[in-house]
Amino acid sequence: MTQDDPPPGDATDDDLFFLEEESEEAGGADLPAAPVGSPPGSPPGGARWKMLIVDDEPEVHSITKLVLSDFAYKGRPAQFISAHSAAEARAILARESDIAIILLDVVMETEDAGLKLVHHIREELKNRHVRIILRTGQPGQAPERAVILDYDINDYKAKTQLTAQQLFTTTVAALRSYEDIMAIEANRRGLQKIIEASSSLFQARSMKLFAGGVLTQLSGLLGVGPDAILCVQRGSVLGGGGDGLYVLAGSGRFESLINEPAVEHVDPAVLGLVVACLESQANHYAGEHITLYIRTPNRRENVVYLRSDRPLSDLDRELIEVFCGKISVGFDNLYLYEQLHRAQQGTLAALADLAERRAGDEDGDNRFARSLRIAAVTEQVARRLRDENRFPEIIDESFLSIIGLSAILHDVGNAAIDPAITAKPGPLSVDERAAMQRHTVAGATLLDRASRLTDGLTHLHLGADIARWHHEDWDGGGYPDGLAGAAIPLSARIVAVADAYDAMRRHRPYRAALTHDAAVTEIRRQSGSRFDPVVVEAFLAVEGEIAGL
Repeated sequence: MTQDDPPPGDATDDDLFFLEEESEEAGGADLPAAPVGSPPGSPPGGARWKMLIVDDEPEVHSITKLVLSDFAYKGRPAQFISAHSAAEARAILARESDIAIILLDVVMETEDAGLKLVHHIREELKNRHVRIILRTGQPGQAPERAVILDYDINDYKAKTQLTAQQLFTTTVAALRSYEDIMAIEANRRGLQKIIEASSSLFQARSMKLFAGGVLTQLSGLLGVGPDAILCVQRGSVLGGGGDGLYVLAGSGRFESLINEPAVEHVDPAVLGLVVACLESQANHYAGEHITLYIRTPNRRENVVYLRSDRPLSDLDRELIEVFCGKISVGFDNLYLYEQLHRAQQGTLAALADLAERRAGDEDGDNRFARSLRIAAVTEQVARRLRDENRFPEIIDESFLSIIGLSAILHDVGNAAIDPAITAKPGPLSVDERAAMQRHTVAGATLLDRASRLTDGLTHLHLGADIARWHHEDWDGGGYPDGLAGAAIPLSARIVAVADAYDAMRRHRPYRAALTHDAAVTEIRRQSGSRFDPVVVEAFLAVEGEIAGL
């Protein structure tokens, strides 16, 4: 109380009156015990409304706590924290980020200490959430109109006017405002997560990666680490027959079940929840079990099962609804993308097959399989280089998404060579060898012409580089241009290894096919002469996986 405050005896029956101060913890924070009059089983300290009382008069702290001793709003009591100066309040605010209300005196260690604290809270701490109720015993030193206009406060009360009933009403109004602001902020953060999640998810080029990302983002969105399973209602994830439920992606105990029939591997209780969700075509929230129904615009149906260790709030559910609605189109897009990718792969493999047939290779099934094997080896080596952070300026997701398709086209120029030369079982003459080597330029010319119809980096652009330069040697002894070292495009250096491995594994009229180990040994031997040593190193790191291709 300041010297200008009216004496307690002048107050009406409903006015505040002062009692002896209650005990407080060191540092200004009250003990977390439930306030007098709180119902049994009151929420622990973390669930209380934190209220900071900032005043240099001990009696103000005492009477405020007494008047609000049995206060509760929405079942949550108050936790009082005391500061007897603006400096002490600054220290408390630095460590307590969830204070809902500040009951603040204006005149403390200086005449404007309270107003300076408001500026510190709003401008330096950037705390726009806490509700600040200014209380002053000297209204003349802090005129209400000027303070309201110049400072971001939420209420202004003279101590002579603030009765017990008014304090209760003011506190409830402030908490309602604080709760609304925090709900808006939570919604904003949630929607921001959805936007960020959707942006990153839609960059995925694989249905499995996309589905796995959905689970990751849902876990982050809800702040839980659940076991999760994503089922597709009809058909295998990787193609093929079947119209049952298959696991599309999973985490925790479901992580290893991708593309497995759900009925054979998923707990009957969980599977029952998934089936019920599909039948009702609606989200189900049953305690710790949550099933989310996602129907895509093209009528494919997916179910996400989550097991959470906490009940979901209304806000959680609203965010889930928005998220599921936003990513549903992603499943369709990825499905169409994968279908297009397979169609491209098939078309390019057929083109490569035609070129090989023109070259005199009549084994059609093996021709097609070889094209896909070269593409797979190329992708494995490229991903290994990316994982080792090699050539980061070249190998990005776009590069990885097209390098396999591009590799299929490496020998498309064979179609322009006389089959009598390409199919000759014995050694070639000088002229025949020169004609044979021209398949590189012929293939590059064909693909370069086709690539002019597309924008950006495509498999046709990359394929043209590969077709022309995949027979260049690291030491400069290759053809058609005698390039050496890093002057050879990286894509061609990778395919050179993949193509050589495949060629050694194939039976030829003049020699038997080499074993996997013998082919690997030969590639290792030619590292630094024919092949880029860094690419060979990546090849050797994945050769165990390649052996089964």
